[in-house]
Amino acid sequence: MWQLEQTPGPVPADLAQFLAVVNAQAAYFGPCPLYVGRAPGRLDLMGGIADYSGSLVLELPLALATYVAVQAIPESIFEIFSPEVEATGDEPLVRWPLSALAAVASGEATSLEARLETTPGQSWVNYAAGVWVMLQRAYELPSGGGVRLLVHSQVPAGKGVSSSAALEVATLKALAGLYSLDISGKEAAILCQKAENTIVGAPCGIMDQMTVACGQADHLLALRCQPAQLEGNLQLPSGLAVWGLDSGIRHAVNGSDYSSVRIGAFMGYRMVAGLAGLKAENQAGQPVRIEDPTWQGYLANLAPSLWENTYRDLIPVQLRGQDFLDKWGGTTDAVTRVDPTRTYAVRQSAAHPIYENHRVELFRALLDSQSTSEALKEQQYRLLGELMYQSHLSYSRCGLGSSGTDRLVELVRLAGPAVGLYGAKITGGGSGGTVAVLGRGDASAAVQEIANRYAGDTGYSPQIMGGSSPGAMHYPTLRLVELGT
Repeated sequence: MWQLEQTPGPVPADLAQFLAVVNAQAAYFGPCPLYVGRAPGRLDLMGGIADYSGSLVLELPLALATYVAVQAIPESIFEIFSPEVEATGDEPLVRWPLSALAAVASGEATSLEARLETTPGQSWVNYAAGVWVMLQRAYELPSGGGVRLLVHSQVPAGKGVSSSAALEVATLKALAGLYSLDISGKEAAILCQKAENTIVGAPCGIMDQMTVACGQADHLLALRCQPAQLEGNLQLPSGLAVWGLDSGIRHAVNGSDYSSVRIGAFMGYRMVAGLAGLKAENQAGQPVRIEDPTWQGYLANLAPSLWENTYRDLIPVQLRGQDFLDKWGGTTDAVTRVDPTRTYAVRQSAAHPIYENHRVELFRALLDSQSTSEALKEQQYRLLGELMYQSHLSYSRCGLGSSGTDRLVELVRLAGPAVGLYGAKITGGGSGGTVAVLGRGDASAAVQEIANRYAGDTGYSPQIMGGSSPGAMHYPTLRLVELGT
């Protein structure tokens, strides 16, 4: 029977469940100790897809978490098992020669995707395997032998609450324990983002990994994504709470809508930089380099008034990829490429991060200046909610809305402050997934009623995600040993 070698003090309530899973799969492991990493999911309250354009974002680490246990084995293989994966139709147990991952790490191969084209049931493993690749590149892991991993996750996949980032960061935390690596939260997040960008092929920003690595329980992580500047943690006022409501519409960061909006935003920045007369250097096969002392390369640093007055009408609503490349050569984005055959929505994709950053700044300022007057406090709560509604509408104008998330937001709006609900918005990469809801701390019954009404409308009963827990780097790496060893 596997048990904690040393009790780390107060532990999340889900640890007992994870230990039960480990012991139910005891035959999977050999005799060596297990190193365990834990990382929560995250709820994107404000900021969302503006992260890749340098916006400030406000993120809450959730109570739901992913656990990864790793064990050294003598065989030179990467072996991973997740009991929950079988329910999705994917392969729950995957074994790869470690030499294949080492080839990716050394640069002999650039992606695991080509290797897995004929076995889509194994693609979930890329998130964990990509972390091993990044650690190998950064630290030259000890040679000889391999690793065996067990994954247990409460973070629902495809719901826009960072199940992928939780898996990546929990895997890194466990591997760092196994290899005795001292890695900061920021470095862990950057390595995991690189794994998702280059190994999985998903052009995500940095906010997910930073939140699940560095977030504090019951606080909003304030992160300025330029590229990853931590600006502290904001405790929600005692009278407020946040919930996530799952729309039942599956979200994917590597979906074409998300990618095309990201590309459109970078096309917009390239045009703004050109119109501003900034010096640019086009390099064949490489991102464009721009000398930008004014905005430091980020659309989010443009003031909304400057955008409206100077640039907005000069940026096309839509533009074919080839026409853009002929005139501008490319974008500054290192993880996406403009498709010459596609037509991109440029103006709205560029406008979103400019206005979203402004909304998030206002949101933080309102949280920082809570009044002692109940009447003014109520007014501030309503203003916070209005900023969320504006953010949701901007997502939809970018083409990243969905019927399910729109309906949940509308139900919250209709219920309103009379029942203690102030605002709601789609989260993360959009195109389905989860809606974040802001309300009074005593509004749980109203949130449940929203879920019930949505179920009556659609036939789908939303999962309600509430509560919070520490990011991975605020929680110790656990070590499990077999009883009697």
